[in-house]
Amino acid sequence: MSVLSASGSLTPAQAEAYSAALLHLLGTQNPLQVLHDTPAALLEALRRVPPARLDTPEAPGKWSTRIVIAHLADSELVGAYRLRMILTNERPPLAPYDQDQWAVLLHYDKTDPHEALERFTVLRRANLLLWTSASPATLRRVGIHGERGEESLELMRRLYAGHDLAHLHQLARIRILVTGQ
Repeated sequence: MSVLSASGSLTPAQAEAYSAALLHLLGTQNPLQVLHDTPAALLEALRRVPPARLDTPEAPGKWSTRIVIAHLADSELVGAYRLRMILTNERPPLAPYDQDQWAVLLHYDKTDPHEALERFTVLRRANLLLWTSASPATLRRVGIHGERGEESLELMRRLYAGHDLAHLHQLARIRILVTGQ
């Protein structure tokens, strides 16, 4: 199983490996640019998968295009909450969540991917206003993630950008599988 297949409760070592993998994907890219560019990249990814193949997973037990986009919409919602909690509270707790449970119990398999992408895009636009206006001092503010521990806004911003890239890579692999290109 890939280190990026974070599901359920993570041990400290798993959480550290997951974060390191996301940061590695981001590398030296500007996280603000990645966060800005992701909605258009998702729209293009969705456009390139035939509607009849939106439910084709990358592999057995993996997510489909439909589920990935629904996950990203909810992930942006969680990120929006966490961002605002850190901006307005001193060292707030940040609850982790089981993304696979959300996918099942929130019926991602029945989600309209275009509507999910619209939700993602609106939330991302609102979050980018906060991310781009954050001062260096603001970016040093921290929350206490239930699995990853102390997390600054700067780190959180980089993790969300890496998360975007991980799922954009996943969508590209699914597209190649379903279209051959």
